[in-house]
Formats: sequence, C-alpha cells, structure tokens
Amino acid sequence: MQNWLNREIARVTVRETNPPTPPAPIEATLEKNIIYMKEKLGASFDILYKQTSIGKNKAIFIMDDGMCDNLLVTQQVVNPIMTAEDMPQDASAQIAYIRDQISSGIDQKEIYNLDDAITEVLSGVVVLLIDGVTVGEAFGVQGFPKRSVEDAQTEVQERGAREAFVESFKDNVALMRRRVRSPVARFEVQEVGVTSKTRVCVCYFADRADKNTVHEVKDRLQKAELDVVLGAGYLRPFLESDVTSMFSSVGSTERPDVACAEMAEGRVVILVDGTPFALVVPYLFLENFQSLDDYNHRPYYSGFIRLLKFLAFVVSIFLPGLYVAVCTFHQEILPTALLYDTAIQESITPFPVMLEAILIHFIYEIVREAGLRMPKSVGHAVSIVGALVIGDAAVSAGLIAAPMLIVVAMTAISSFVVSKIYYPVSILRFAFMVIGGVTGYYGIVLGFGVLLANMCAVKSFGTPFTAPIAPLHLGAVIRDFWVRLSWKKLGNRELKIQNLEK
Repeated sequence: MQNWLNREIARVTVRETNPPTPPAPIEATLEKNIIYMKEKLGASFDILYKQTSIGKNKAIFIMDDGMCDNLLVTQQVVNPIMTAEDMPQDASAQIAYIRDQISSGIDQKEIYNLDDAITEVLSGVVVLLIDGVTVGEAFGVQGFPKRSVEDAQTEVQERGAREAFVESFKDNVALMRRRVRSPVARFEVQEVGVTSKTRVCVCYFADRADKNTVHEVKDRLQKAELDVVLGAGYLRPFLESDVTSMFSSVGSTERPDVACAEMAEGRVVILVDGTPFALVVPYLFLENFQSLDDYNHRPYYSGFIRLLKFLAFVVSIFLPGLYVAVCTFHQEILPTALLYDTAIQESITPFPVMLEAILIHFIYEIVREAGLRMPKSVGHAVSIVGALVIGDAAVSAGLIAAPMLIVVAMTAISSFVVSKIYYPVSILRFAFMVIGGVTGYYGIVLGFGVLLANMCAVKSFGTPFTAPIAPLHLGAVIRDFWVRLSWKKLGNRELKIQNLEK
C-alpha cells in the first residue's frame, strides 16, 4: 500500500533532481549581460531596461517598476549619475566614482554575478551595469505596496500595545528594534525556497539564546526542500519535533511585544517575508494558556485567568465525550431528577447519542467555517443566523435534544478561550466523542493517558514540550506557572528556556 501511494504521488508531482548551476558572472561586454538577463526574466512588462551612456561607455539601469519608488530612483540614482560633472572616462573608475561619490543612498552594494543581479532587481533594487566592467552596482530604492501597521486581530490584549506584525519583515524588525534597543538583539537574514527565494529573518538575543539552537534553526531552514514559500506555515514542519503529535511544538505570534518577550527568555523567533506572523522555538505547551495581559495585571488575577483557560481547555475537549459516555454507559452517576429529564429529551430524538453529538458538532464546524471564510460584512450574520435557526429548529423538530445543544454551546465557547490551540482541540473533541460512545469512561481515561504520553515525548529543540510540569521544575512552576511572581522578583531574574531541558 505504501509503495502504491508513493507511486501515485510521484505520478502527479515533479521533483527537481538537476544539480544547481553555478551563478553566471558579470561579463565585460554589456550586450552579453543584457541578453542573459532578458533571457532569464523573459517578456515581463514590469521589468524596465534604461540603456544610456555614462561618458563614452554604454550603461544600463534595470529595475522592477512595481517594486521601486520611482521618485527615489530619479532623485538618488539616475539624476546624480547622469548630471555628474567630474565623471571619469574609464569604466572601472566610473563604477568606483559612482559608488563612493555620486549616490546619496546608504543602501547600496556591489554585485559580481548576474543571478544575484536578477534577485536584487526582483527585490526592488535598481542595478547599474557599465560596459567594460565585471561588477555591477545595486541601489536600494524599494517602494513596493504594503499594509500599514494595524491592531492585532487574533491576540487581542486589554492593556498591551495595539501594534501587530505586517507582511514586510523589515517593518517587523523595526517594530521589535523599537522595543529592545540593545546590540544583543540579532536579526540575520537567509533565503528559503528555490523559486520564490523568500527572505527569512532569524531573530534572537546573542547573550541568552543557545548557540546550538540558533545553529540548528538556521541549518533546518537552509535544508528545507521547498520550491515556493508563501507563508510561515510552510516552514513549521521543518522546525517541529520528530514525534508526531496533535499539538505543534512551534509557537506563533502576531505581536512584536510578545516576540521580544520570547527572545528575552532565550528563544529564537523566525520572521518570514510576506507573513504577519512570527514562529517561535523552543515552545512550551503551557504557553498556550498565557498572554501578555497576564504580566500587565496583578499576579492574583493572572493566576485566576490562567486557571480559567485551563478549565476551558478541559471542557472543550472532554465535555462532549463525557456526556456521550454518561448517556450511553454511566447513567447511574447522574442525580435522579437530571437523569429523568435527560432520558426524556434523548428518548424523543431519532439518533443514538454518539451520532447525535458528532452530527451537531459537525454542523457547528460548518457554520464556524462559513462565518470565518465569508466576507466580513456577512460573516457574522451567517454565524449568528445559522446557529439560532438551525439550533432552535433542530430542537423543536425533535432531531436534537436540548441538553446536547447546551453541551455544544458550552464546548464552542470554551474552545475559543484558548484560541491558539483551537484546531487540535476540535479534532480531539471528535475523537473523544467516539471513544466515549464506544468504551465509556474507561476509554476516555485511557485516551487521555495516551495523549499525555504523546505530549511528554515531544521535544522542541531539546526542551520538553510539557516543561516545567514534566519533567518537574519546581522553581519554574513557582516562578511563572499558575500564579506568577510579582515584577519586583521577576524583573531582575531571567528565565532561560535552556534551563528546562533536563
């Protein structure tokens, strides 16, 4: 079966096996360079070629019209070069004079091969090539359209900052630099994706992040066999643990303040150009129940909110399964009055309890997905109308019992309390409904044990996913688990994620 699946996958996919060709150097003959670049770039209308003469030498400016700021191109590159009075006549002297005396921009560099020149052009850089010189000059005048910084959408905070990451990773780095103005904050860029050549920024604090972790992150990203990278989710599988689990060992955040807080604990943050979310490694399971507001409120209230989130997580996973198990196998644990009412309600429905629970939760997921994917102007209306009309009509028609509808509502509300792990929770909810309907409480307890064992086996870059509970680190638990310490004690005591590895 596995061989058949591999053959079917290979039949519809193409794997590039040709070895990478060495980059083409810049030739001394300008015409050869122009022919090579036009052959590689094709007949794209947005690539502009401006052929001119600098002194007695032929030259060409190459740029991507949609990626550059035309005003900057004119003011900082073309006009200063073309109107220079003391321009040397020798081509090599010209490129050196332009580099050192003419250009007023800071973002410029020399390039030595045509493949790098193509990459720079497609990144919003103007490339200048002069006949008779085997080096080109690149001027950074980017001006591509981008979204301005807006409020966070998925990690809403009551007292935290309102700023969220945007699609431009340079703007994201600036948002983090503004919060941590220290030389220990390092932001290193590398390219991922054979075709897309997506820029990825690895961010960390040099005095706190483990050097082996930083090196391993860079190595995994460099070895990622990807043709196109269009989002941070493309890289997540290459950073996760080798142990298969429902919960991801790679965190994500859309907030620059949260990213800086993660880096302060020795973690590595990965920014992907074109994605308003950052990846965080190593990542702990308990961080799903924490938020930045926990550190802006008083410690006792933060502890209460974290306990509330954990209880909501347990309810969202186990409540439907427990209800199915009680109605199917363990009716004796209910009080007499409640047992009588539940039995009456379930007796008028045509479906078994397990099938009824799966059906109504499946309908809820359909309504939720429809409200999420629909345009915002009608999305909320679809969710509200769908829930009210379908729920009320189903109960009135006797298709669904009223207690089941209450269970679904409680589960749905609880699942959004810990929104970071909604997707694995929604799958586990269905799994425990089936287990509860087939094996009762005993199966649910056994399934919970298997889930815990699986989570304990996961490690994120050497750090146990379930730390500081398993293995137990009492100091970390007392410091910042259910109840965190006051900032008078937290402020001058650093927590390094590497200390939780054993």
